[in-house]
Amino acid sequence: MPSRQISPQSFDEILTELGDDPAIPDPHGIRKSGSPKTQPKVQVPSQIPSVADLKKIGILIAVVVGLIGLGIVLFTAYDSSQASEESNLAMAQNQISELKKELTNVREEILEIEDELYDAIDLLEVSIHSLNYNKPSITTKPKPQTIPFEAELRRWRYMGLSQIGSSQRAFFHNGEGTVMLEKGSLALGDWRLSQLDKELAILTHSQGKSFTLKPAKTE
Repeated sequence: MPSRQISPQSFDEILTELGDDPAIPDPHGIRKSGSPKTQPKVQVPSQIPSVADLKKIGILIAVVVGLIGLGIVLFTAYDSSQASEESNLAMAQNQISELKKELTNVREEILEIEDELYDAIDLLEVSIHSLNYNKPSITTKPKPQTIPFEAELRRWRYMGLSQIGSSQRAFFHNGEGTVMLEKGSLALGDWRLSQLDKELAILTHSQGKSFTLKPAKTE
């Protein structure tokens, strides 16, 4: 084994690191006390938390947990509200679609009714035109004008005649008594006894109108 050269200083340092041998007595205290080995330092908390601090920590934790819970509730409510709004929006869109369909159907029905009305109006116009074209012309006959004393003379009754020479006389009953008229004489107003016979007596007006009275026994 090769020899090693160790300096005295190195040897002392090695011995110092190894420490004193307890088997060798040192009554005179010649040994140098070696430097004590460094012990690991244990960090001890400078101050232990008190009960009040623990309560504050507990309250802070409770507040944090409450805030987290509140956030979860708000998020859930918002999500539910969004879902409800989407559902309501979809329902409203469906209702709008149904209303559009109903409006379209009503519009088509109105158009059909309008066409039918126009057809009916055309038929009425044709019918009215046809009636106006074929309408017979109605001429109203003028009501015959009543001549004074005509009605009264028509109530007379012819009773007969008598003839003396060339003169002829007729006898009438006017409802009150007997009236005798000579042929060609005036009866009432402008009525004249124009013709006389056994079976009839004709009264004529100056306007050209005339009527016949027959004997009472022949009526």
